[in-house]
Amino acid sequence: MREVIFDTETTGLDPKTGDRMVEIGCLEMIGRVETGKTYHAYYNPERDMPPAAEAVHGLSISFLSGKPLFSDTADALLEFLGDAPLVAHNASFDFGFLNSELVRIGREPISLDRMVDTVAIARKKHPGAKLSLDALCSRYGIDRSHRVKHGALLDAELLAQVYVELTGGRQIGMELAADSVLTGSAGGGVDTKPAAKTSNRPRREPRPHTASPEEMARHTEFIAGIKEAVWAR
Repeated sequence: MREVIFDTETTGLDPKTGDRMVEIGCLEMIGRVETGKTYHAYYNPERDMPPAAEAVHGLSISFLSGKPLFSDTADALLEFLGDAPLVAHNASFDFGFLNSELVRIGREPISLDRMVDTVAIARKKHPGAKLSLDALCSRYGIDRSHRVKHGALLDAELLAQVYVELTGGRQIGMELAADSVLTGSAGGGVDTKPAAKTSNRPRREPRPHTASPEEMARHTEFIAGIKEAVWAR
């Protein structure tokens, strides 16, 4: 199954009060295995950047002012998302901003039926524990040492590893990796191929397991020659 893991960075906490999405990072997974396909974009929010928000992600308005508007690249984003389930951490926040941007330019919002929230999954699996992305990375031994500030694509990459752990662990996809080759196509196609042989040695016929009469006679003679055998006491 094709899934898209994504994260956003914003100017604040609520799109209803004028906050805007300024970055989105997405990566594709098929069968819980990353295909290497990603989508990443910065957006000009057409407004100021509050210092508190800039302190989180480090994106200044001087940097973003030269980036495209969301409307300029929305089609490319929607093409990457396709009709796959969309996985995010505290997903209602990210869906809220993404759908607000879509509605702003007259596009249909993405159905919440496609939303997969890793916070909700983690809450069921680890009740009472800390559920931040950092906390879950620590729990599962995922290296986040390169995460100095929040970044949409970096956080999506970390979340993909957390998502695999939350839904079964690293063993997911091992059989797929051994027996098939991912095409990485946007439609989620998979080409299956038999696993490669690891040796060019000629095949030997299986050895018969029944002893011959000669072998049985030699065995009897050998046993009879053992002095003070334990089984004879």
